[in-house]
Amino acid sequence: MNILNSLLKIKLHWQILIAFILAIVFGIFLKDQVIYVSWMGDVFLRLLRMIVIPLILSSIISGLVNIGSEGSLGRLGLKTFGYYLTTSTFAIITGLLLVNIIKPGIGVDISSIYIDESISIERPRISEVLIQIVPDNIFYALANNEFLSVIFFAIIAGIFISKMDKKNNIVLSDFFNAVFELFMKITMFVIKLAPLGIFGLIVKVVAEQEDFVNMVTGLGAFMFTVLAGILIHSLITLPLITRFIGKARPFKHLSNVKTTLMTAFSTASSAAALPLNMKETNENSGVSHKITNFTIPIGTTINMDGTAIYISAVVMFIAQAQGVVMGIQEQILILITALMSSIGTAGVPMASLVIITIILEVLGLPLEMIALILPVDRILDMFRTATNVWGDSCGAVVIAKSEGEKTFV
Repeated sequence: MNILNSLLKIKLHWQILIAFILAIVFGIFLKDQVIYVSWMGDVFLRLLRMIVIPLILSSIISGLVNIGSEGSLGRLGLKTFGYYLTTSTFAIITGLLLVNIIKPGIGVDISSIYIDESISIERPRISEVLIQIVPDNIFYALANNEFLSVIFFAIIAGIFISKMDKKNNIVLSDFFNAVFELFMKITMFVIKLAPLGIFGLIVKVVAEQEDFVNMVTGLGAFMFTVLAGILIHSLITLPLITRFIGKARPFKHLSNVKTTLMTAFSTASSAAALPLNMKETNENSGVSHKITNFTIPIGTTINMDGTAIYISAVVMFIAQAQGVVMGIQEQILILITALMSSIGTAGVPMASLVIITIILEVLGLPLEMIALILPVDRILDMFRTATNVWGDSCGAVVIAKSEGEKTFV
C-alpha cells in the first residue's frame, strides 16, 4: 500500500514512463500472460475515443464564438492552414532529402521479406473524400467518428451562432462552453488512468514482435531514415519556427507538453492525445482557449508532419528496392501528392497507408510492395504520431504569439 501511495504522488509523466518500461520488460519475458493485462489498453483507448468527438465539436464552436468578428476568424483560419501546410512541406522535403542521402532501399533483398500480395487497402478518391467533408447527416458523422465532417459542421455552427441575436447567442455560447468544460473534466479523469492504459497498450505491442532482430536487420536502414527525419523535424525545424516566427521558447514548451507527447507516442493516436494536448498547451504554456480550441482539433485532423516524413521515405524506399530511379520531377510529384492527399484523407483509418497507395499508383509502382514496411509500421507509427501532436501544439503557440497573446513560453 505504501508503494502504491508513493507511485500516486509521482508526476503523471513519470508514472507513464515507469509504466512504459515495465510494459517492455513484461512483454519480453511474460508473453503468455499479456492477455491478462492488455485489456487495460483497449479500455483506455475506448474511454479517450468516447470523449474525442463531443470535445472537438464543443471546443471548435466555443473557440469560434469567443473569437468574435468574421475578420478575426478569417485571419486565424488563414494562419492555421498556412502553418500546417508549411510545416508539412518542410517535413516531406526532410524525408526526401534523407532518403536520397541514406538510400535505405538500395540492396534490400526483397525475397527475404514476406510480401502478402493479397493486401488490400480501401482507397477512396480524393474528390470523394472532399465531398464527404460536408455531412448529409451530422448525427451519422458524430456516431461514426467522421472528424472532417464534424469539424466542418462545428465551423459552420460557430460562425452562425456569432451572427444570432444577443439572447440566443448567449444561450448557445454558454451551452457549448459548458459542454466543453464537462468533457475536459471527464478528460482529466481518464488521463489519470493513462499509466495503466499505456502499460496495456505497450505490453501488447512488445509481445507481438516475435522476430524483432530479423525485422531490424532487414529494415534497419529504413527505420533509421524515418527516425532521423522525425528527430530533425521535431528538434530542429519546429523549434526554429517556434523560436523565430513565434518568438517563443520551444524547449520550454516541449517540457510543458511532455505528458501529451508521451501519451501520443504510447497510444499512436493523435485523437487520443487531443484532450491532453489542449489542456497542457492552454494551462502550461498559456495559449488561450480560443486559439487551442480552434487550431489543435483542426491540426489533429489535417496536420501530419511525422506522417509526411514517413510517406516520402516509404515511397522512395519502395522505388529504390524495385530499382526505379526517382528524378527531381518524380520527387516533386511525391511532395505535391503527399501534401494534398494528407489534407484530404487524414480522417480515414490507416491514413498514411491510404496516401502511400495513391502515390504508388501515380508513380506506377506495385501496391503490394507496401507489405515491405508493415512489420515496422506500428513501431514507427508511435514516433510519427508524437511528431504530429508536437506540430499541432507548436502551431497553437506560433499562432497565439502572432495574435499578440502573452503566453508562458
